[in-house]
Amino acid sequence: MIIDTHVHLDDDRYRDDLDIVLKRAREGGVERFIIPGADPLNLTRAMEIAQNNSDVYFAIGVHPYDMEAFDAALFEKYINHPKCVALGECGLDYFRLEGSDEEKKREKEKQKEVFIAQIEIAKKYKKPLIVHIRDASRDSKEILLAHGAKDVGGVLHCYNADEELLSLAKEGFYFGIGGVLTFKNAKKLLHALPKIPQEKLLIETDGPYLTPTPHRGERNEPLYTTFVAKKMSELLEIPLETIEKITTQNALKLFNIS
Repeated sequence: MIIDTHVHLDDDRYRDDLDIVLKRAREGGVERFIIPGADPLNLTRAMEIAQNNSDVYFAIGVHPYDMEAFDAALFEKYINHPKCVALGECGLDYFRLEGSDEEKKREKEKQKEVFIAQIEIAKKYKKPLIVHIRDASRDSKEILLAHGAKDVGGVLHCYNADEELLSLAKEGFYFGIGGVLTFKNAKKLLHALPKIPQEKLLIETDGPYLTPTPHRGERNEPLYTTFVAKKMSELLEIPLETIEKITTQNALKLFNIS
């Protein structure tokens, strides 16, 4: 089977046909789903989806773009829910920084502050981290190391192929691989993939985003993890069944689910 370790099932783009999307995925061999926390406004829906589906789990977290919504009290309310398996997605994203140099500096500092706060909550409740990193590899790595994130480990969601981050495998971190692997311009990821320890590989969609070839331009969905698994199998020259087994065992171990 395959586990989609990162899919935004609480997104409005699934609202009208979520049951069909899940049925299609299950029939295609996808047997577990993890909804990351990004915007706290969607948290109640994510929790309800997880409660209504035995194979769906959720995480609580605040994406860097939604950092103003960070509320530690909200984390305290949801993090002990039996279907809450992780903290995140949290991290740093410098891709859309705007304004003057001083304004950009202030935003970076605020992102760091919220990221660190979430790491500390993860450590307090012993939950793995789902980490979002975009154009901020060095700062993210420094924060993870300096604040003892190895105590809980986690996944570098949508791994950005920066080889500087590969050493985090030794710090309890896994690498989430999604549809980008199938893109024609994914040269960096194709080069980095064989350097990731197999026991640290995870599969994800990031649905409804980053739809893999041959469905680019469409809404992404959990069934399309099968395209990622096939591409991974081809590139690593490992049987597809082995890829599915390895990534599933890795996900069950990291998120402590059965």
